[in-house]
Amino acid sequence: MVTAKLRTTRRMPLPSTDRPSSTAHRPLPTLIQGGMGVAVSGWRLAHAVSAAGQLGVVSGTLLPVVLARRLQLGDPDGELRRALTAFPDPAIAAALVARYFIPGGKNPVAPFAAVPMPSATPSRLWLELTVAANFAEVWLAKQGHDGPVGLNLLEKIQTATLPSLYGAMLADVDVVLMGAGIPRAIPAVLDRFAAGADAELALDVTGDATPATTLRLDPFDLLANPPRLLRRPAFVAIVGSAALATTLARKSSGRVDGFVVETNAAGGHNAPPRGARAPGPDGQPVYGPRDEPELEKFRALGLPFWLAGERASPERLAAARAAGAVGVQVGSAFAFCAESGLDPVLKARVHALSRAGRVRIFTDPRASPTGFPFKVLSLPGTLSEPETYATHPRRCDLGYLREPFRRADGSLDYRCPAEPTDAYVAKGGADECTVGRKCLCNGLLAAVGLGQTRPAATPGQPPVPEPPILTAGAETATIARFLPPDADSYTARDVIDQLLGPRTDH
Repeated sequence: MVTAKLRTTRRMPLPSTDRPSSTAHRPLPTLIQGGMGVAVSGWRLAHAVSAAGQLGVVSGTLLPVVLARRLQLGDPDGELRRALTAFPDPAIAAALVARYFIPGGKNPVAPFAAVPMPSATPSRLWLELTVAANFAEVWLAKQGHDGPVGLNLLEKIQTATLPSLYGAMLADVDVVLMGAGIPRAIPAVLDRFAAGADAELALDVTGDATPATTLRLDPFDLLANPPRLLRRPAFVAIVGSAALATTLARKSSGRVDGFVVETNAAGGHNAPPRGARAPGPDGQPVYGPRDEPELEKFRALGLPFWLAGERASPERLAAARAAGAVGVQVGSAFAFCAESGLDPVLKARVHALSRAGRVRIFTDPRASPTGFPFKVLSLPGTLSEPETYATHPRRCDLGYLREPFRRADGSLDYRCPAEPTDAYVAKGGADECTVGRKCLCNGLLAAVGLGQTRPAATPGQPPVPEPPILTAGAETATIARFLPPDADSYTARDVIDQLLGPRTDH
């Protein structure tokens, strides 16, 4: 067995008592704010939703890069440095600030400093940055109110899962939500971290008949004085079918507390259609009745569930509750509100398109290196447009969606179908797997104002910013309904009030 660990690993027994979920004392939220993109669902958005009594969620995707780049931009309001002063290991926090913080921000045309890539044998710097980044995001989202805060992760990004979960739990995260795969092992990880123990995950490696690579994180090898006990957050799996929910409920490594049931109308990664269906004439996957969630089977599981995908209206919320759901998850309506992390210029363009009835959402079967269909929003100048994609150099310099694979000599390596085609093929990948693939890591960072600056193709020309890519659900077409008359933006509270009714606390 190949084992990735920090230093030595001690296996500690779990307490014999069943630790209750940290959310057991409060009623279940009616609304879950989607954990969207890279830093779209940032701490400010999660804070606004949680302060209103609903479940605000931070996206845990690429948070090490987000933290490092925001520090390089000067952390203008000082919030990230404030959060890091609360990190349980002051020496780690101070070292990260010293390494990445630039007073006043970097030169706008200078590139961001590189951050180590995730891998089965990660660097100490990357582990510390990942734990601290997840801590900071959750800690800031929880300040000044007692509403619940969740963390959203992708099962597909396995190498970042353990340090992301541990960092969020250090900040007392209330709920962990996870999709884009079958996260059966996550409940046991939460149990072990809650008990102050080390935890491990099997890494899916192409070419391995059985799991042979184990990721492991030991708090005692990471922090100078780790907490002996942490609260165990609730675990909510994001699923597209009752069959998957049943498997998770019955065969997971520990307690599953509920489900978010997503349809193909939701943004981000979608489940592929069930059955072998050719793409439609427009190139999009074709979904049918078999892809509709079997709600009677979800009700039979006896666990709370929320419906997601075009649910942001009082009528659809009422229909979801009548069908047995606790409530709904809402993504796109929050993605374009004032508190979201999306670049304000991009938000304004989408608001204008929605008002004009010209929003176009495309379910791209090729865009994501993961192989899952991926919703993209068509905007000129973004990677979703053929002209921009055709002229944009292929690269993979962040590495979060790389596929681990076993070389002929038994060594572990990584490849991404969005990297340069020659490099991918040289690693044993098939040329056809690269067609249409887009670097989501760099594109999604650019959509929140954290895109890398690249040298121009022509010598002597100014540096070129990374083009963004936007993902959004089908409901984006009608988000203009949240804009107050004569206003060019709306808030998270506006969305909540439209769905639940105006607040009565003022």
